[in-house]
Amino acid sequence: MSAPAAARLTRIGTLYAVLAALGAMFSVPVVWMLSSSLHELAAVFAQPYRWLPVPLHWENYVRAVTILPVPRFLLNTVIITAPVMLATVVSSALVAYGFARFRFPGRDALFALCLVTMMLPGQVTMIPLYMLFSRLGWVDTYLPLIVPSLFGSPFYIFLLRQFFLTIPRDSEEAALIDGASRLRIWWSIMLPQARPAVATVLIFTFIGTWNDFFGPLLYLNSPEKATLTLGLNLMKTQVLGSGVVEWNVLMAASLLVLAPNVILFFLAQRHFIRGLSMGAGK
Repeated sequence: MSAPAAARLTRIGTLYAVLAALGAMFSVPVVWMLSSSLHELAAVFAQPYRWLPVPLHWENYVRAVTILPVPRFLLNTVIITAPVMLATVVSSALVAYGFARFRFPGRDALFALCLVTMMLPGQVTMIPLYMLFSRLGWVDTYLPLIVPSLFGSPFYIFLLRQFFLTIPRDSEEAALIDGASRLRIWWSIMLPQARPAVATVLIFTFIGTWNDFFGPLLYLNSPEKATLTLGLNLMKTQVLGSGVVEWNVLMAASLLVLAPNVILFFLAQRHFIRGLSMGAGK
């Protein structure tokens, strides 16, 4: 083996070793959650810790979904997450298409203003938004958690605009000559070619909405309207009258809440790679 080939092989091996070490380090909390969810309560914080539970307490998962109305919490979370994902993608893509393809006075200033809003922390707008939604009578409803997504997200608008700028104008111009409207071009030409960016927006929106705790905590007061994240908090604070937290059951419930994030990520990852390959082929 030549010296350059050996050096390249060494670099690749070192890179993979570093990535494997980082992956193992970041996976330790998840592995601990999985192990603890199969332990009995007394063994969760036992020293030394047993990473392999013997025996396996699968009943923790049964208790996790029966100790509180988890199916209702799941339905509430889906009721919020599904429209937020749809509204965020549609509204952000429409605004991004306007910034990428239309020329109008003040376009660049409006886009700069859109980017500036990303610098505002949520704590700045939290109280004014709560006062607004309270005056509208929307507190203890799902509207404060869904309606803002109808106006897009500055980061997703920026992401989709940058992707739209990379799409050639030839197909758009041909569609305009054939009489297609701008909305039809956006739907039939731009969005299909922007599938990688759309998949990214869907993943981020799902993870952010599914795992959101502060928004439901702020706006939802009725227990029957609680989401999964609020349910986990209820499980920690209100389940046992003795004041003892069943950490093994709580870890089992946390893994069940985490599972859709992992599943959607891997499914969307395959779609993302396929979209890139199709775009490269064209």
